[in-house]
Amino acid sequence: MKSNEPRSSSSCAACKLLKRRCTPNCQFAPYFRSDEPKKFANVHKVFGASHVSKILNDVPEDQRDDTVNSLVYKAEVRLRDPVYGCIGAIASLQRKMVELQHDLMLAQTRLAYFAAKQNPTTNCSLMLDYDPFNVANMMPSDFVDVPVTAGYLDSYAQNSFDMDHCASTNEFGQFPFP
Repeated sequence: MKSNEPRSSSSCAACKLLKRRCTPNCQFAPYFRSDEPKKFANVHKVFGASHVSKILNDVPEDQRDDTVNSLVYKAEVRLRDPVYGCIGAIASLQRKMVELQHDLMLAQTRLAYFAAKQNPTTNCSLMLDYDPFNVANMMPSDFVDVPVTAGYLDSYAQNSFDMDHCASTNEFGQFPFP
């Protein structure tokens, strides 16, 4: 964000939008260059120039780049999703993570099924009768239950396939890899 090059005579994006003269010690100039007017426009629309100025004054100078990046991201997300903003994006990512964990659990179950099927010394008739590719055999408890309330991901529970004494699982209900 912050440019180490000497500033040109043109105003920064903030001063252009606010229609004021850009001074050499303008606090917005290092972070909102004149060739990126939309960036400051979004931040100004969501937070306001005065609030952004106060935030930049309160933050140590070595952290201002990250602060401006964060403000820009939050403003863009808030403009895309005015109701939930960043929380909506986080909840969406958490839901995706739960789906991927479920897919991983199914893949591990299938892997254990085939490993047990190839090992004739395993005494596991329940597991050999189970077909992990037959969706009709799956009970509703085999699927992840994702309770979502008012757009927020409150909590989630991961149900695991009960392997009885056929295979050992770790404390997360997953099959450890050898």
